[in-house]
Amino acid sequence: MDAATIIESESRELIRRRGLDVHADQLEPLIREVVTDYDRRSSSGEVPVLRDDDDSMVAEVAARIGGFGPLQEMLDDPSIEEIWLNSPSQVFVARNGRSELTTVVLSDDEVRGIVERMLVSSGRRLDMSTPFVDALLPDGSRLHVVIPSVTRAHWAINIRKFVAKAHDLQGLVALGS
Repeated sequence: MDAATIIESESRELIRRRGLDVHADQLEPLIREVVTDYDRRSSSGEVPVLRDDDDSMVAEVAARIGGFGPLQEMLDDPSIEEIWLNSPSQVFVARNGRSELTTVVLSDDEVRGIVERMLVSSGRRLDMSTPFVDALLPDGSRLHVVIPSVTRAHWAINIRKFVAKAHDLQGLVALGS
C-alpha cells in the first residue's frame, strides 16, 4: 500500500472515531495530524517514506476524502473548460477548445466514489432505475453521468465548468481582446 492510501485510510478512521462530518475546514488539521504521525513512523521504518512533501500529501488526501479526488485539481484549474471520462483510464480535459488526454488513471471504485460525492449536494441519485443524471456541482459546474447498461462498459462522466467570458467591452479589454 502506498503512503497516500495509508494516510487516507487512517484519516477516514480518525474521522469515524471522532464522529466528524467531512468539512474542508476540519479536514486539513486532521489530515496534517495523521501525516505528522506517519512521518514519525516512517523515520523508524514502520511505513514507507513519503515521496511528496507534507503539504502536497495533505492536499491530495483532502481531495480524496472531502473533494473530488484526482478530478479536484482539474476543477480548480481555471484554464480547464470541460472534463470528461470515457473510462477510468481515459480522463480528458478541454483547454481553449482543444481536448487532451490526461495522465489520470482511476479505478472503477474511485469513479463511483467521486460521482457519489458530486451528487450529495444535488440530492440526485444514480442507479439502474435512473441510469443517467444531470446535476449542478457546488461551484456551479454542470455534471452529466451515465452508467452501464446505457453505456457499454464504464461510467461516462462530463463536467462543464464556467469559464471567464466577457459580457461587455470592458470585459473584452480585461481579457486581452
